[in-house]
Amino acid sequence: MVMLTFLQMATRLLIALILGGVMGLEREILGKEAGVRTAMLVSSGSAIFTMISLMVPYVADPSSTPSDWNTIPDRVLANIVVGIGFLGAGIILKTGERVRGLTTAAVIWAVAAVGSLVGMGLIKLAIFSAITLSGALFITRKIGLYEWLRPDKRQESGRFSSLDD
Repeated sequence: MVMLTFLQMATRLLIALILGGVMGLEREILGKEAGVRTAMLVSSGSAIFTMISLMVPYVADPSSTPSDWNTIPDRVLANIVVGIGFLGAGIILKTGERVRGLTTAAVIWAVAAVGSLVGMGLIKLAIFSAITLSGALFITRKIGLYEWLRPDKRQESGRFSSLDD
């Protein structure tokens, strides 16, 4: 492994920014608590922290070799997951019997994972993940999967009224 160049780091940051924006689009369209800007920042921040973790050994001791390094990247990734968990917990609200913000919190968690993939240089997997996860959100909302799975909510929302018997 060699130290990343500025161009490589800048490219990864821009890719994380774009993928985060794509993933936050569905939440933004619905007017949810965390949309495009939040997702862009979470994805980019995760990518930056991941790249920092890859660069720490070079900055700390440029003469060191990979066999001398302690496992810094995995510790940083673990802390990204924990930190994003706290951010997501702040988005989730329970009022009476209703829980709001759970999907938005999960999107933020997934956005951080995609940003970390980009930071590690796993660009193809990050792109595939962002497209797949975003597509799943759009498709399940478009077909009204929630209403199909929860008949009590179907009647409340007025959707699929011809299917209500």
